[in-house]
Amino acid sequence: MATRAALITGGSSGIGLAIARALGEDGYGVTIAARRPDKLEDARAQLEAAGIDVQALPAQMTEEDEIHRLFERHRERFGRLDVLVNNAGVGIGAPMAEIQTKHLDLQLGVNLRAVVIGTRQGLPMLREAGAEHGKALIVNTASVAGKSGQAWLSVYSATKAAVVGFSQATQKEVQNDGIQVTALCPGFVDTAMTDFVKGAVDAEAMIRPEDIAESVRFLLGTSRACLVPEIVFLRPGEELSAAV
Repeated sequence: MATRAALITGGSSGIGLAIARALGEDGYGVTIAARRPDKLEDARAQLEAAGIDVQALPAQMTEEDEIHRLFERHRERFGRLDVLVNNAGVGIGAPMAEIQTKHLDLQLGVNLRAVVIGTRQGLPMLREAGAEHGKALIVNTASVAGKSGQAWLSVYSATKAAVVGFSQATQKEVQNDGIQVTALCPGFVDTAMTDFVKGAVDAEAMIRPEDIAESVRFLLGTSRACLVPEIVFLRPGEELSAAV
């Protein structure tokens, strides 16, 4: 059984898969979760081919019982949780007057509600790890849209701002438990989620998923005395207010 283990939601591609690969290369046992079994199986095969100890679990992050089952299965496989990456997210753009309630509910459910439920379910194992070695880690994927609200992405911006606030509040609750919490706030990352803008912004000019993964390695490499509440990722020459 792995001496360290991580659980990554939204782990079948993009940022989540890059983080899973980085942690797996560093010796972590890894659980990846995502809603599409076909993409998840492809990701699992990639990671296994790289020699990573991985399990892949389909889960709809809008369904509380599926989130509960995800954490139960993770404990059954690895027996511990040292790093929780709440990465699953969805963005649906629309002018304010055209926001559809089903899209509002989906973004609230995946981007915020699932982060809260996942954190709650992971805390017992994270506290065990924090008591053992003094530095368990929660990483919540937010966005620069959560730092500066964006037109036509109002709901997405609101959920990501809430993730930043939830991360700050969580840190205050777990600061004596050997757990650190960091919100990651990237601008455009070259993933499928940014395909809608690639006519205006070249993929080559976007942040790489591996850049985000390296930030998680950095967080794990700092001392217990060093807390990093959030990291903002921008492209060179970009202002925060114009990042998305």
